[in-house]
Amino acid sequence: MMATNLLRQQLQRQIEHLPDDVLQEVADFMAFVLARRRYGVTIDDWDDETWQRMALEQFFREEDEVEYSLEDAVEVYVR
Repeated sequence: MMATNLLRQQLQRQIEHLPDDVLQEVADFMAFVLARRRYGVTIDDWDDETWQRMALEQFFREEDEVEYSLEDAVEVYVR
């Protein structure tokens, strides 16, 4: 238990000093690990309900700020 508490404290100190882009990567990885634990190790055996639940969780994540420009739309349309 003491080792776990020490590890949590060390991680908290490190997280406080991360640049925003690295912090986002850590958050994404943490979400991946938690989803893997929640839904099972492999996705091969997921049923429709599990896929829908995961998709909805990802869709409604508030920290995603994707911006598209007119050039992005033209590039996709031209292909």
